[in-house]
Amino acid sequence: MLEQILHLDTELFIYLNNLGTKSWDAFWMFYTTKFYWIPLYAILLFFIFKEENHKMFLLTLVLIVAMVTFTDQITNVFKHGLMRPRPCHEEALQSLMRLVKPYCGGKYGYFSGHASNSMAVAVFSSLLLRRRFKNLIWIMVIWSIAMGYSRIYIGVHYPLDVLSGLTFGALSGVMFYRLNEYFKRRYNLV
Repeated sequence: MLEQILHLDTELFIYLNNLGTKSWDAFWMFYTTKFYWIPLYAILLFFIFKEENHKMFLLTLVLIVAMVTFTDQITNVFKHGLMRPRPCHEEALQSLMRLVKPYCGGKYGYFSGHASNSMAVAVFSSLLLRRRFKNLIWIMVIWSIAMGYSRIYIGVHYPLDVLSGLTFGALSGVMFYRLNEYFKRRYNLV
């Protein structure tokens, strides 16, 4: 059963990865680079700052750092625990796929850190700002899914890596949001 799922995952990867064209490569390389999203993170932090009092904002900032660290480190535990090679490290796939990046990245890819981190940020920030921006959740989830797709497009993750990362990120975002709300109530930081 697992072997069949992994085979289907590989087939889906080859299909989605080969949808790419040279004319879109630069866009997806830009999209997948975390550095370019700093302005978005700054805007989200600005609105979170406007929502919270100063003490709560500092605590929320600490929780955001903890959340990103948590998702990142758990991703690494899975990568090194399960040791599923990235598709770009699979010799059998080299002639069937497009590697857009000049380098493949680490040896293992299950599950995607980009997908888990972006979805955690998407869910956490959307829940914090939902009173002010009702539809932000949809924008942020689409942004995060596109981040996950960018990893398939450039050739460094299978779809299952991305789906697992998105799921784990969503759960982490909810968990840290609830932790944030707990601290807000516990220490009366409303």
